[in-house]
Amino acid sequence: MHFVLDCSVAISWCLVDENNTYANRILALMSQSVAYVPGIWSLEVANTLLVAERRSRVTQEQSELAISLLQSLMIQVDKATERQALASTLKLGRQQNLAAYDSAYLELALRLELPLATLDVRLAEAAVRCGVDVM
Repeated sequence: MHFVLDCSVAISWCLVDENNTYANRILALMSQSVAYVPGIWSLEVANTLLVAERRSRVTQEQSELAISLLQSLMIQVDKATERQALASTLKLGRQQNLAAYDSAYLELALRLELPLATLDVRLAEAAVRCGVDVM
């Protein structure tokens, strides 16, 4: 299976105080799936882990374990995110009233014609409006 993975799902695997059934089902699929992410994904994950460390939600060691988990999965970073940012992604953000970051996931799902895995309700609703399947 191939799909676009939103940071919200991946980060729930990383934070010890989050346990989300939907995200856990997506993680279970990862053993036989390839997840595609926009080029901003690594920065979003890193920032979320840094903020979680600063708020004492996770330790640095727990962040490192989370990073090891993510690196062990078949996650493909899109190389065209930047080229789309000032065109398709911006247009989607305007049309769907989304942040550019969220629009990047939607743009990737549309471009690759793949379903989207997200915990973000607004992004999921926008995806459905655009004809993208939400896992």
